[in-house]
This record gives sequence, C-alpha cells and structure tokens, in this order.
Amino acid sequence: MPRSTSIVFVIAVALGLASLGATRSDAADPKGHLLIIGGNGTTPSIVSRAVETAGGKAGRVVVFPQASELAETGDNAVKMWTEAGVGAAAVADVKKPADAIALVRQATFVWFPGGDQTRLMKALEGTGIPEAIRARYAEGALVGGTSAGAAVMSRVMITGDAFDLQSITAAKTDTKPGLGLFPEAIVDQHFLKRQRMNRLISAVLDHPDLVGIGIDEATALFVTGRRFEVIGRSSVVVIDARKAAVDKTPADQLATGRDLKLSVLKEGQAFRIKN
Repeated sequence: MPRSTSIVFVIAVALGLASLGATRSDAADPKGHLLIIGGNGTTPSIVSRAVETAGGKAGRVVVFPQASELAETGDNAVKMWTEAGVGAAAVADVKKPADAIALVRQATFVWFPGGDQTRLMKALEGTGIPEAIRARYAEGALVGGTSAGAAVMSRVMITGDAFDLQSITAAKTDTKPGLGLFPEAIVDQHFLKRQRMNRLISAVLDHPDLVGIGIDEATALFVTGRRFEVIGRSSVVVIDARKAAVDKTPADQLATGRDLKLSVLKEGQAFRIKN
C-alpha cells in the first residue's frame, strides 16, 4: 500500500472510531423505565408504580421466569400482575424464540422473577431475546426484575457464586455479562439483609468506571434515563469510585482505593448518574 494511501486509511479509521465513541456518549436516553427490586417481596408503592407505568388495564406483561427452577414461577407472576391491575400477561417460552420476541414487541412491561441470574442469562443466550428487550426498553417499555431479575439489569453482572464476604479482594467477585439495560451500574440485591457491602465494594474497585448500587429487600430503583428514584421499605447504598484513586491490584490481593463516595438513600430520594 502506498504511503499516502496508508495515511488516509489510518485517518479514516481514527475518525470512524471517534464517531463511534461520540455516538455512544451522545445517544439519547431510553424512553422506557427500569424497576429493579432487591428481592423478597414488594410494597404497595412499588406495585402501583409498576402498574401505572405499564399502562394499567391497557398494559401487556411478558414474564421470563427462566431464572427459577420452579415450574409455577411464571404462572405466579402472571397472576400477581394481572391481579394488581395490568390488563394482560403471558409467560415467554425461550425455547421458541420467535414467539417470545413477538410477545416482547407487544409488551409494555417485561418482568424477570427471581432465582439464579446465571441460569437466566444462559437460557437467553443466542435467542435474540435480549436484543428485542433492549429495543422495547429504548422505545418506551418498562423492564423490571427482582433478586436475580435485578442482577441481570447490569452490563457487568454479579453472579452470586461463592464469595468471601469478610474481605475486600481484587478480582474475587465473580461477574458475567448481563442484559446491559443499566450499563453505568453494577447492581447487587438483598443487600443489607445479606450483608453484601464487601462484595459490592470489591466489584466497584474491580470496575471503578461503574457505580455500585446495593438494593435491600422490598426496595426498588425506578430508573429513568440516568436518574433513579428509590421506592420501598428499606435502603439503597450507592458506591461511586469514578473520581477515586483506585490502585491496580493483582488478583486475590486486598483491593485498595481512596476517596470513594458513599450515598445511602430511602424512599422518595433520588440519585443521578452523570455521563
């Protein structure tokens, strides 16, 4: 390749990469909302917000119960939301991806019950369903989940596999790719009840560009764009290391950082994740 041609090629690639980065950072916020619940039940305020946002009697819920091993999980979720006031609900069969995607495209509310988040992501892998859910969220649908269904909202998903809760250790928190609906955050659930502070701090120090959010039981985030409001009975803990001095630490060694920011929020309070 002549020198002049190679220079043009390099410049074109650089401009293309710069354009791609600008598109990502300047992209419009999704028109939909996320309802991310810490597990072990809801409150009337959480349920009423979900029903209202889903469209009430005009709403359509599609349930993905694959995180659970219990056969009745999907039907129980359908009963819960229809009795709460959502007009129609159906359980998605991920073994029939085309049918499941059709349900997603019609849905005003996509719901993930609890169980094992890794099990759920494996069930969705290669089906095209995650892409359809992200598209519906961008278009305006509500996407919600509890416990494992909360964990999958992150791009970097805490798996729930065994972890030493008595230390803050580098590369010790097991993570896998989640749905990426809330890409700026790492979500942890059952947070105060199960004493998961050390786990989330460790994950944040591994990924200091992401905001760690620990949601306690019967408590939820209602996410709109890059802002969330707390709803429910207990607290939400936010750990922000984006402007902290985080040390590069070898795996399995004690992780360290300075000037992390900590916020503790309750129902009615809000937090904005800036670009």
